[in-house]
Amino acid sequence: MRLIAALGALLFTVTAAGHPAGAANAPPPAATPNQSGLIAHKALYTLTLDTAKSGDVIAAHGTMGYEVTDACDGWAVRQRLTMTVTNADGQDVQMSSDYATWESKDGLRFRYHMRQTTDTAVTSQTDGDASLASAGGSGEAHYSSPHDSTSKLPPGTLFPMAHTAAIIAAARDKKHFLSLPLFDGTDDSGVEDSFIVILDWKPPASSRWPVLALLPSTLVHLSFFDHGPAGVTPTYEVTMRYWENGVANDMKMNFGDFVMNAKMKEFAPQPRRCK
Repeated sequence: MRLIAALGALLFTVTAAGHPAGAANAPPPAATPNQSGLIAHKALYTLTLDTAKSGDVIAAHGTMGYEVTDACDGWAVRQRLTMTVTNADGQDVQMSSDYATWESKDGLRFRYHMRQTTDTAVTSQTDGDASLASAGGSGEAHYSSPHDSTSKLPPGTLFPMAHTAAIIAAARDKKHFLSLPLFDGTDDSGVEDSFIVILDWKPPASSRWPVLALLPSTLVHLSFFDHGPAGVTPTYEVTMRYWENGVANDMKMNFGDFVMNAKMKEFAPQPRRCK
């Protein structure tokens, strides 16, 4: 789960001389990761300020809703976020984002819509679709907004649900590092690079949600970079715990100037929307 383009870089891990050590040597998946273990669900997260690294932000809070629908041949995802940030002058800035996607379960087709607002003014919007020629192959993304354009997707590119499945599969296999190109359509810059550090793989443990108490989980740290040699500094970082079915909690989201915590307040599995 990536917060929507880090909220448009707020107007949505270890690095050394470019990408983190070991990233270039981590092979991309040979084929689209098996997504059969992921589940449809609704979750609501409470966002609170963890730390502020500068005096520009003195307070922040918000909520994030996340919904995954099993649409038979694909996943329909809706992520809605609202955040209030108080600056050093005591002014509250209201930021919100609405992100909706559809991704085929074979990992080859993807549609996206993202709209961000700041104090009710639209600051960013993307719409379009993307496709891959084959599992592990190259492809292209077509934007219909903010302007009509096409972006090439390199071999190994994953869409968001396949990206989540790849992380969980690597954790289950006791791997420690992954380097994967990701396309999620949250901005018009095309594909980005992600580097994942897998910190553990824990057996089932007690949880307030019985369905999650039956599953193992993994703590992961994700860093996102602009694609190519220019991507030296992460654009966004997040640490979180994934259960084996793709549900996430205990997120620590690093925006650069400040860090937010996201705790799951509500959770409910959802039925398949199939006829």
